[in-house]
Amino acid sequence: MTIQPATNPAARPDGPETSIIPAPRGGVTALRTHAFLAMLVALTLRLLFVLRFPTSAADDSEMYIQFARTWADYHVYGFLLSGHVVPADLRMPGYPAFLAVVAMLFGRSIRAIMLSQAALDAITCFLTAALAAALAPAASRRRVWIAALWLAATCPFVANYSAVVLTEILVTFLATAALCCFALGLRDPGNFFIRGEGQLASPLTLALLGGFLSGLATLVRPEMPLLFAVAVLVYALRSWKPLGARKTFLLAAAITGAFLLPLAPWAARNYITLKRVQFLAPRYANFPGEYAPVGFYQWTATWLERYRDVYFTIWKIGEMDQPLNVAELPSAAFDSPEEKARIANLFSKYNDSPDIDISPELDRTFSEIARERTGRHPLRTYLHVPFERALTIWFTPRTELLPIDGKFWPVREQWADSHADVLVTASFAALGYLYVALAAGGVWIAWAAKRKGGANLWGIAFLIAYCVVRTAFLTIVEAPEPRYVVSCYPAVLALIALRF
Repeated sequence: MTIQPATNPAARPDGPETSIIPAPRGGVTALRTHAFLAMLVALTLRLLFVLRFPTSAADDSEMYIQFARTWADYHVYGFLLSGHVVPADLRMPGYPAFLAVVAMLFGRSIRAIMLSQAALDAITCFLTAALAAALAPAASRRRVWIAALWLAATCPFVANYSAVVLTEILVTFLATAALCCFALGLRDPGNFFIRGEGQLASPLTLALLGGFLSGLATLVRPEMPLLFAVAVLVYALRSWKPLGARKTFLLAAAITGAFLLPLAPWAARNYITLKRVQFLAPRYANFPGEYAPVGFYQWTATWLERYRDVYFTIWKIGEMDQPLNVAELPSAAFDSPEEKARIANLFSKYNDSPDIDISPELDRTFSEIARERTGRHPLRTYLHVPFERALTIWFTPRTELLPIDGKFWPVREQWADSHADVLVTASFAALGYLYVALAAGGVWIAWAAKRKGGANLWGIAFLIAYCVVRTAFLTIVEAPEPRYVVSCYPAVLALIALRF
């Protein structure tokens, strides 16, 4: 019997390598050159947005800054109301903590926050490259890593959020790190508890680290448990056969424990300070005892598809000098002239009320109209509107942070008004479609080459499932804001890089 020489499993195309940065074959200088140049491009693009197009997000930005300032000055997570510090839980504490750290290190200026976000997003570009490499066969891992790095460095959809005080940059960084760990752990569940030769860590360690990072991301955005839930499901399906039911259950429990670990102090604080067990921020960001206009949201859920309609309805509620106007709504908001008259009457009562919030009585009427509309056209409420919202979330030109109106139709009028606005809007819209189409092409190439082995198909399935589940969830959120899928773009760019 011939004894075969020992081989390094990390060198096999179908081996269980989990190295984040691919080992080049005589290409160390090329990799360093790409990394250096891509970092310069990434920082330049982000500094361009920060220095030329800084943006104020009004209420959300101010709320996060107030939380951070009160936390730093009074050591209480809450607001200053009438000279008194009031503990609150309207927002998750992760981003205010980030703002407080930036203020402590670099001073309390908006520019310092934006520059810190620009640097953090540049690091996310390398995490995106690592994520793409975790999906690729060993033979093409180096090319895929380089391609993903350049795609991330030049992507404006994430970069422009460096110039606004919002959660997107921080949550994208944490989500990409978690996706990378989970994808690496899905490569070889057969040796789940063993660190193989050439591996950074065992798949179990990577899964636990992914769960912990998902928990940190949840401290920034309350919908991030979706990432954890999809990961647990995919890991269970992937490991059921090689590990068996008992070990799979223990694995899921361990990932859950890692996920809850960073959330435990927040839940304990809410129990001690606010007298309730709560791991997430309130669903409607309302104070205890404050009425949330759920009926009004149910009504808008039967017709609101476009992002711009949010400005005419949901974001007017609770604002002074912002009356509701039925003439601003699309025809889809009414099934008949009689229904339009009912809505106009409700709007009039709201506008004439001294209270800036919708009263429970008016809200019940909106809820009744929503039930009537759903009864007449259930597929519209449960299928058509969510599908249109998904298209809005993914394919609306992402120009809301730029000093342009983002309008394209009618083209002749918009072109006469501003050539630059039309060109930028059209370019951003085309880029949104192109990214998704190229990502689908990357998945197709990886699937078509599955017989050759090496591609991390489970990792690819995990990214797709996460994007689909997150999108489906966001279609039931009151305001279909395109920024809510910004944290999915590293996954999209990683899938595009598989074309290389």
